[in-house]
Amino acid sequence: MRRAVFFLVLCPVLTFAQAGLTPAWEMQQGLDALIAQTKRLVPIMEEVKAKDWIAQGASDTYAQQQQTIRNEIKYLIQTTTALKSKPDRMKDTLETYLRLQSLEALLESLSKGVRRYQNPALADLIEGLIAENDVNRGHLRTYLVELVTNKETELGIMNEEAQRCRGMLIRQAPAPPPRPKQSAAPKPQAAPPAQQE
Repeated sequence: MRRAVFFLVLCPVLTFAQAGLTPAWEMQQGLDALIAQTKRLVPIMEEVKAKDWIAQGASDTYAQQQQTIRNEIKYLIQTTTALKSKPDRMKDTLETYLRLQSLEALLESLSKGVRRYQNPALADLIEGLIAENDVNRGHLRTYLVELVTNKETELGIMNEEAQRCRGMLIRQAPAPPPRPKQSAAPKPQAAPPAQQE
C-alpha cells in the first residue's frame, strides 16, 4: 500500500521532469540519420590505400588508423542501434557520443594522409562527411545533456520523496509500549535461628 501511495505522489512529478527531454521518436530519427551517415564511410574506407603510402615515405600508423576506423564504424553502428531501441539509456547515449567523437578524430587524421599521399578529392569527401555529421553530433550532445539533467532531477525528486515519506513514517510510528515497572527485588530473609535440642 505504501508503495502505491509513493508512486501516485511521485508520478506527476516525474512526468513533469521528463518534459524537457527530446521525444523518443524524434531521437530515433536522428539516430537513423547517424547510422546512415556512418554506413556511407564503409565504401570510402575501401578506396583508401594506406598500405601503399609506406612506399612514399608515410608512416605505417596510417594503415593501423584505417583498420581502427573500420572497427570504430562497426562499433558506432552497434551502439547507435542499441541506443535507438532504448533511447533513455544514459550509458548507450554516452558511449555513442564518445565513439562518434573518436571516429571523427581518427577520420580527420587519416584525411590528412589521404590528401598528402593519395588523392585530395578523396580527402575532401571524407572531411565533407565529417562536416555533414555536425547536425547529428549536435543533436546527440544536446540529448545527452538533457538525459543527464533529467536523470539528476528524477533522482533528486526521489530522494526528497523518500525523505518526506520516512519523516511521515517516523511521525506515524506508534509509541513503544510502556515498560513494565520492575518491582524491587525482595530482600533475602535471614535464616531462622537454629533451635537447640
